[in-house]
Amino acid sequence: MRKYIAECIGTFVLTFLGCATAMFVGCGTPAGLFATAAAFGLAVVAMAYTIGGISGCHINPAITLGVALSGRMSWKDACGYWCGQIIGAVIAGAVLLLFAKVMTPSAAFTGANPAGLGCNGVAGAGGAGGAFLVEIVATFLFVLVVLGTTDGKVGAGNFAGLAIGLSLVLIHLVCINLTGTSVNPARSIGPALFAGGQALKDLWVFIVAPLCGGALSAIVWCALAPKEEK
Repeated sequence: MRKYIAECIGTFVLTFLGCATAMFVGCGTPAGLFATAAAFGLAVVAMAYTIGGISGCHINPAITLGVALSGRMSWKDACGYWCGQIIGAVIAGAVLLLFAKVMTPSAAFTGANPAGLGCNGVAGAGGAGGAFLVEIVATFLFVLVVLGTTDGKVGAGNFAGLAIGLSLVLIHLVCINLTGTSVNPARSIGPALFAGGQALKDLWVFIVAPLCGGALSAIVWCALAPKEEK
């Protein structure tokens, strides 16, 4: 149970800090875009060194899927992780909405403005198809970094959290203007549930594509990873 609670807390921190930065700093300028990318990446780094020793700090259903498919955890634990991650993200979405209503009551934080609660959107990628492609490729790259740096034989050891966080910054820099960057179904679910509207209609893209990317990365890493010597 401790692992599931840790995942809940970690996903809350990632979703809240990353999306709050997008909300209140904005991504309309190069400085704002970099600040948002850094917020997501640094949140991962902070949580990696806070709860990594408890749960491994997945805080992302796509990562959990990749780890489970790689044989590093049981499917029972994977289900517990997914529940914790989604609950944490939903709580974060509720807090984001509260902040929006209290601090900027005149702003339209609704599904008509997907970026309002830090939600993801498909318009920048030319529609659902383009967004799906962006998210599956970005998640594949991100989860591959996670699987490689945390590998027991060839991984980065204590530097894994830093490498993962920095890779998330890079992915956000590339994808923010296309989809708002999800690569994490939980991070997308939380804000979208409270934004509603178009954000909720497009949510399936940011659930299915990252999970497909995570599964693909597991297949590739299992082919690349060094095998046990007999």
